[in-house]
Amino acid sequence: MISIKGLKKNFGDLQVLKGMDVNVEQGQVIVLIGPSGSGKTTFLRCLNALELPNDGVVTIEDLKVEFSRKVSKQDLLKFRRKTGMVFQNYNLFPHMTALENVMEGPITVQKRSKSEIREKAINLLEKVGLGDKVDYYPFQLSGGQQQRVGIARALAIEPKVMLFDEPTSALDPELVGEVLKVMKDLAEEGMTMVVVTHEMRFAKEVADTVIFMDGGYIVEQGKPNEVFENPKNERTRQFLNLIQ
Repeated sequence: MISIKGLKKNFGDLQVLKGMDVNVEQGQVIVLIGPSGSGKTTFLRCLNALELPNDGVVTIEDLKVEFSRKVSKQDLLKFRRKTGMVFQNYNLFPHMTALENVMEGPITVQKRSKSEIREKAINLLEKVGLGDKVDYYPFQLSGGQQQRVGIARALAIEPKVMLFDEPTSALDPELVGEVLKVMKDLAEEGMTMVVVTHEMRFAKEVADTVIFMDGGYIVEQGKPNEVFENPKNERTRQFLNLIQ
């Protein structure tokens, strides 16, 4: 589904990603863990082309993009349409209802008609447990509900891969479970997912592969039980000892 080779990203003189190689199979859930500043979010944003890598090759299905050369606007749009992104802070349009937020992407980006997408958007809100909140504005929703609208919005463009950037970090503890449940349901349905999270229990239960990042590198990766119970790298052990 996804092949990433030699991915690098600089911000001025600061090299944030120092050459990452990752393969993601269809239906896999890849969870990235690591300390703040390790490059996890930058990596995710590169997969959505919100940040343009300085080097590396990313292939999603049949679309191959080489970032060492100038990428055409057309290829960037095709690349972005392959992935749906769920952000830390919801990023909903405050002047739009939940339904309008979910409909916006397909209408604006994919040029689909309102009548065509409306029923699908309602179904997606029902899927995330918000069928009774379609006409609510973001300020009328809890943080967990807003994040679930964000998930429905990302699903509306029919992405091949869902990207989650610490989707529960801005939530009160009692609201975390409702968002993680939606993500678990997506995983069980076979959605390919790349998730940056501090929720270690979710990583243990849902991930097919856990990747530990530090300093812009992949330090260790493997099955959850291997990484959490028997880490091979001393840096991984230090990190897990602090958070578990």
